[in-house]
Amino acid sequence: MSDVTKSPEQAQLQLFNSLTRSLEPYQPIHPGEARVYSCGPTVYNYQHIGNMRAYIFADTLGRTLSFKGYTLRHVINITDVGHLTDDADSGEDKMEKMASKQGKSAWDIAAYYQADFEADLARLNVRRPAHHPKATDYVDAMIDWGKAIEDKHCYELDSGLYFDVSTVPAYGSLARTETDEGEGRIDTVEGKRNAQDFAIWRKTPADETRQMEWDSPWGRGAPGWHLECSVMSKELLGHPFDIHTGGIDHREIHHPNEIAQNQAFGCCDSSGARIWMHNNFLIDRAGKMSKSAGEFLRLQLLVDKGFHPLAYRLMCLQAHYRSELEFSWSNLHAALTRLKRMVMAMDKLKAKVGDLPVPDAPRHPRLVQALADFDAAVSDDLNTAKALTLVDNLLGQKRIDAPECLATITRMDTVLGLNLLSLSRADLRITPADAAIDEAGIEAALEERKAARADKDFARSDAIRDDLLAKGVEAMDGDALGWDWVLSVD
Repeated sequence: MSDVTKSPEQAQLQLFNSLTRSLEPYQPIHPGEARVYSCGPTVYNYQHIGNMRAYIFADTLGRTLSFKGYTLRHVINITDVGHLTDDADSGEDKMEKMASKQGKSAWDIAAYYQADFEADLARLNVRRPAHHPKATDYVDAMIDWGKAIEDKHCYELDSGLYFDVSTVPAYGSLARTETDEGEGRIDTVEGKRNAQDFAIWRKTPADETRQMEWDSPWGRGAPGWHLECSVMSKELLGHPFDIHTGGIDHREIHHPNEIAQNQAFGCCDSSGARIWMHNNFLIDRAGKMSKSAGEFLRLQLLVDKGFHPLAYRLMCLQAHYRSELEFSWSNLHAALTRLKRMVMAMDKLKAKVGDLPVPDAPRHPRLVQALADFDAAVSDDLNTAKALTLVDNLLGQKRIDAPECLATITRMDTVLGLNLLSLSRADLRITPADAAIDEAGIEAALEERKAARADKDFARSDAIRDDLLAKGVEAMDGDALGWDWVLSVD
């Protein structure tokens, strides 16, 4: 019978705040709650896997908050209007441009790519947020926001209503902008008082007709991209709320502009969120990350190459969210191999458990300590790399009570989101889209090879094995599953 031990104290959750550039203890504004806003996608195209890293990070944060007992209210917005082809104030509207290119309405473009984005979230086991608000549903609230801050913080030009960043204290402190000219990505708009000033409302030019446009006090047009997140976070979470997340690129323009709007609306006493968190870039040295690259790196391409989406999730978890992560097919293959080993170890553990009852929490001292170590790892600014090592160590244990071990790993996986309890080796065996042989053909070849081995015709057996290998299939003698793909990708 397992020894009983007292559970160690739960670790204090420490998170890196981009606003202060320091680790800070998480102290909820509303006791027992965690209110989180994550900048969502502009749904004019498919999302590439670099985009998806941001949502794996945000999901891991949300899962950690839930693991630590907080009631989570998570918002991921949908940008379906207002985002230009430049992150600042120049270029065409992304939605309008894609609608014109495909000969469809901007509304249809938004609906199609939002559905694809949500499907990708599900494949990556990203939990559905409490709210997926669309910018177009909040235009009236954005106009009201503009009217509320116009007198003290804005000025009007022929092209629209602009925010004067000199009217709020410490503009750009999140980005740590050091030059008077501001960020290089901000293009000059004639009449702007400051280079960093940004649009609250963009008027439709007299010689153009937009599909998405509304009447406003500043003329018919559409809201600026930055305004939507200020409005929706306040409407759905209240200001101030706990945590705002996004990609590190948002730290330079989009989030400083959000903060400026929030300060203006709240009389300069609130940045909107208490903690601002940013995941670093996914680096692709092959140059296929950009959506302008043709066959850019989206999740479906990974699946077409034979990789399960959760292999990509694991690849992201193996690195700290604030570190750059290099994408390569070999790195993804290594993550898939690790995931297979974890699943195989879980299969053995589940076989040991059988019909035995599984407790809600471990009692064995080593398992209690392992769970405490896991808690300490994820509480240290989401150190998922260390947390994964702790799971691997538990999966290698052979002499600890199997039901308690299964309960402990299942508890840990509520944070990691790898579906270790239900995922099978068969789930991970995905046929590449361009495979030279289908599953039925593989099974037939393996049966023929089995017969050849029974007849001691080893030359024939080896020939069948080599033919399968040439087609990307590795026959694995002694494995219950029998075969697997050898992934050879560029």
